[in-house]
Amino acid sequence: MSLKCAIGLMSGTSMDGIDIAVVTTDGSAQVVRGPSGFFGYEASFRRRLESALETAREIGDRDERPGGLDELEREITLRHGDAVRRFLAQHPQVEAEIIGFHGQTVLHRPERGLTVQLGDGGLLAAETGLPVVYDMRANDMQRGGQGAPLVPAYHAALASSLPAELRRFPVCFVNIGGISNVTFVPGQGHPVAFDSGPGNALIDQWVAAEGGVPYDADGMIASEGGVVRLVVDRYLESPFFARAAPKSLDRGDFTLVHAAELELADGARTLATVSAEAILKAADLMPKRPGMWIICGGGRKNPHIMADLRAGAGKADVILAEDAGLDGDAMEAEAWAYLAVRSIKGLPLTFPTTTGCREAVSGGLLAVPE
Repeated sequence: MSLKCAIGLMSGTSMDGIDIAVVTTDGSAQVVRGPSGFFGYEASFRRRLESALETAREIGDRDERPGGLDELEREITLRHGDAVRRFLAQHPQVEAEIIGFHGQTVLHRPERGLTVQLGDGGLLAAETGLPVVYDMRANDMQRGGQGAPLVPAYHAALASSLPAELRRFPVCFVNIGGISNVTFVPGQGHPVAFDSGPGNALIDQWVAAEGGVPYDADGMIASEGGVVRLVVDRYLESPFFARAAPKSLDRGDFTLVHAAELELADGARTLATVSAEAILKAADLMPKRPGMWIICGGGRKNPHIMADLRAGAGKADVILAEDAGLDGDAMEAEAWAYLAVRSIKGLPLTFPTTTGCREAVSGGLLAVPE
C-alpha cells in the first residue's frame, strides 16, 4: 500500500490543549513517526470546555448543539486550524496530505448509542486547505460498538515494531489521560481494549477545587500526603470494574464524592492510587496477564501512579513509552493520523474485541477543501 503523510489532532479528556503529531504510514504495519507538538489552552477556555460538559447533558440527538455549543464548536475548530498552521510553520519539511481530527468529546453515552465530539471537519478543511477525516467514532456505535477506545489499531502496529527485547507478549499499552484505557496486544490476533477507569481527571478536578491549580505537576502535592485506603476501596467497588469488556467511560462517570472529606495532599495521593489500581485491575479482564506494560499519556509523569503500577504489576515490566523508543505525549495524536489513513483506505478502525462492534468496521467522514 502507498504511504501517506498525515497530521493527527487530539484534544482529549484532560482538556488541556491540542496535541499534534505527524505519521507517514500505509495504514497497516508501516509507520514512520514524525515531529509532534502541543498547543495549550488558557485557563479561561478550559473552564468553558468544562462548562460544556454540563450543557452537553441536554443533548438527545448527536447533531444538537444547545446552550451555545455551536459557537464553542466553531471556536474549537478555529483553534485547531490555527494550531495546524503554526505547527507547519515550525516544521516546513512536513508535506502533509491529510488530517485526522478528533475534536473535543463533550458527551459519551454508549448505552444510548450517543457520542458527541465538537469539531467541524468542513471548516477545518477550509482553514487548512487539507482533506480532513473526522467523526471516527459514530460508525462503530451504529454497529453496536462502544465508540471507544479507537487507539488500539495503532497500538497493535507499534507493538509489531518494538525492539526484540521488549516484545514480551502479551504487551499492554496504557494511555493515562483524563480517562485511562488499555490495549492488550497478543502475539497473534486482534488486540483487546477497553477503558479501565479514571486517569488524571479526578486528580485534576481535586487539586483545582481544593488547591486552585489545574493539575498536580510531577505529583508534588501528592508527595505531601498519604493513601487513604478506605477511599481507594470505595472507588474500586464501582460496578464498572466488574463489568466485562468492551466498555468505555464518559469523563463524568466518576466524581469526587468519595474523596470529599480528605485533605488536599491526601486526596491527590489517594486518587493517584485509584488511577493505578484501576489500571492493574483491568488485567483481570484480559485473556492473559501482560508480560509488559507500556505507559503513555500525561499520567505517566505522575511518579506516584508509576510507583503504584510497578508495585502491583508482579513479574511484568512496567516501562514508560520513551523506554520503548516511543513518545508518550504524542501517541494519541499519532493514532489519529494513522486512523485517518486507515479510514480513507477503508480499513477497520475498530474490532469486536476493542469496542464490541458486531464486525470489524471502518469509519470517519471525509471533508475536502473547496
